[in-house]
Amino acid sequence: MSVDIEYHEENMQVERDKIVKYCEDYLKVKDFKDYCVNGLQIEGALKIGWIITGVSLSKKLIEIAVKKRVKMIIVHHGIFLNDVLSPMQLKGVVRDRIKLLLENNINLLGFHLPLDAHPVIGNNISLLKLLGLIKVDVIDTVGYGEIGFIGEAQSRIKFKEFTELVRDKLNTEPYVIAAGSKIIKKVGIISGGASPEFKFAKELGADTYLCGDVREGVVRAAEEAKINFINAGHYNTEKLGIQNLGNLISKKFKIKVEFIDVPCNV
Repeated sequence: MSVDIEYHEENMQVERDKIVKYCEDYLKVKDFKDYCVNGLQIEGALKIGWIITGVSLSKKLIEIAVKKRVKMIIVHHGIFLNDVLSPMQLKGVVRDRIKLLLENNINLLGFHLPLDAHPVIGNNISLLKLLGLIKVDVIDTVGYGEIGFIGEAQSRIKFKEFTELVRDKLNTEPYVIAAGSKIIKKVGIISGGASPEFKFAKELGADTYLCGDVREGVVRAAEEAKINFINAGHYNTEKLGIQNLGNLISKKFKIKVEFIDVPCNV
């Protein structure tokens, strides 16, 4: 998805650090304790005229940037601490990705938890809006802090109908546990790998929980807690935030920002 705005030649080059600062300030990255750097992860060219965004860093995504001669990639899943051994050792997949970025002078920016939690453009608030829910509460988790939301259904909707809505809106085949009310009222949403956090949504009165993964221990626990559970896929629940961020950057700096979809059903 690219933003259709009028680009002017004199505005086609923007200082890298201005873009980085804008993103860091807007997403309030200093408010989060994360297991990755939120911001500039790999340093490249100083001037930026075109940006590619994506959900997750991959060789495919980098190769597209190289082909398009793009000097900045912004992703939700970039380089994490557990990708790089300590003491420092770069090898395998991570080494090959970094090598390709450095050889082509491409900047890599990653925004993880701040892009999940943001109350305006984040993954979770965007999912809530996409599914026609009205925000009524914030989910405060032990591991991630205030990252998710509780949304209230605006009209009577059956759980089966809601799962079909999730399937259609997110273009995904959800894994479903129908253990709660057949008519939903409140839905807890935390994108990505947050299936164990269903219990926090349950405590806030949610009858349904939507996330992006499922773990073996969660299946029986969700059943016993009598809450409906929907795994809509990690990738597909985390596409909206990075697209929204790209739109903001494009409007702010009058440069082209293109979202590259590298589909993943997990």
